[in-house]
Amino acid sequence: MPAHEEHDVKRSPLNTSPGIDVSCEGYSRDVSLVAPEPELPPWMFLTNHAHVLIAISRNPELRQRDIAYSVGITVGAVQRIIHELEDEAYLESERVGRRNRYKVNGSKKLRHPLENQHTVADLIESLDQ
Repeated sequence: MPAHEEHDVKRSPLNTSPGIDVSCEGYSRDVSLVAPEPELPPWMFLTNHAHVLIAISRNPELRQRDIAYSVGITVGAVQRIIHELEDEAYLESERVGRRNRYKVNGSKKLRHPLENQHTVADLIESLDQ
């Protein structure tokens, strides 16, 4: 068969992720270049800042990539949020070898006027019950 002709390729109906189509005689497979994202509802009650704080409070040694995956945002967004939380003293980070270890400042008050009588620790404790 000439190189420019296409093969009849059987594709799995279950594999719909974007990526690179890798075809061989009689079958193909889609090789995804991105990590799968968790299914997220169209809106949520908490902000991504809160989600990042909650994820870190549950595991202070999470990598930014893992935080991004669990929250459903990009690594760049996690980096920005961590920087903002550190600037406002909601979060501290310490370099341990090649990794970061984070510490949530639970005594900081929440920022919105409807919530500012509560602390970060109140929020985290209420969600970890």
